[in-house]
Amino acid sequence: QVQLVESGGGLVQAGGSLRLSCAASGSTFSNYVMGWFRQAPGKDREVVAGISRAGSRSSYADSVKGRFTISRDSARNTVYLQMNSLKPEDTADYYCAASVTSLCANPTLYNYWGQGTQVTVSS
Repeated sequence: QVQLVESGGGLVQAGGSLRLSCAASGSTFSNYVMGWFRQAPGKDREVVAGISRAGSRSSYADSVKGRFTISRDSARNTVYLQMNSLKPEDTADYYCAASVTSLCANPTLYNYWGQGTQVTVSS
């Protein structure tokens, strides 16, 4: 099993930046594809970005392409989400997740989840 703890959320003005972190423990970090998801009030959870085990491949939702960057640091067992040019519609709870399958956008294929961190973007 792997335990995931997110941090870095907060309140930011539109156009600003935040960097979310997700620290993993309890299992071999490199065994897992990592993903970031978000869920806004009244909406379904949606994928934001994903990164392969070695960090060589990544994928993004169309809504965040060019603004968000996912990365991972195996030495720190941490995955990051750098969010730039934030918009009010990015407001949501953000979750990191770990999957033993391949890089994918389907949240049901992710086995482990963090508790989430809240991001609020004011206009």
